Amino acid sequence: MEVLNFIVEHAEELQVLTLEHIQIVSIALGIAILTAVPIGIYITSRPKLASIVLYVSGIIMTIPSVALFGLMIPVLSIIDQGTGIVPAIVALILYSQLPIIRNTYTAIRNVDPAMIEAGKGMGMTNRQILFEVKIPLALPVIMAGVRTAVVINIGIAAIAAFIGAGGLGDYIFRGISRNYSAMIWAGAIFVSILALTADFVLGRIENFLTPKGIK
Repeated sequence: MEVLNFIVEHAEELQVLTLEHIQIVSIALGIAILTAVPIGIYITSRPKLASIVLYVSGIIMTIPSVALFGLMIPVLSIIDQGTGIVPAIVALILYSQLPIIRNTYTAIRNVDPAMIEAGKGMGMTNRQILFEVKIPLALPVIMAGVRTAVVINIGIAAIAAFIGAGGLGDYIFRGISRNYSAMIWAGAIFVSILALTADFVLGRIENFLTPKGIK
């Protein structure tokens, strides 16, 4: 009951923090997709490079988020962006790389060779085969990687409040410092709701974009 009362009393502030959270995650996700998907496609024909890229991406994923934020503070301080939204977005982009690159790479590599041969038989160029055959068939798996990245990022974005990025994590850290459990629960609940909602919406988008023939 205390948590519910807190949420009702601070609904406006929670709305602002939620929008901040969405903004951070959305910017990072957009940049991550624009970088990770092309990388995943590029390495499909380069196995040695693929192993290096996936290995490096995997190492980044193992770095604790607080440690990564701490490492970026002195680096980004050079451009006066050591704290705040910029290092938060950079960290989220880095954490998004592995699931999106790996799923893109795996999906493109596993496209049925018969479908590719059929495209070649129709006189399609390599570019046409990529955009009209491989990517549409790989889209469900690629979107699964995007959904994984979003859920991960929503959680990590909460920790980004530690470096002044704002968002719902602000409530969690403020609640911890004040030993105020209602504030902590309010932040955590809204982070969870946001993650579930984002996954649901992206699932619908995935279903809409997936060609009817492979649903």
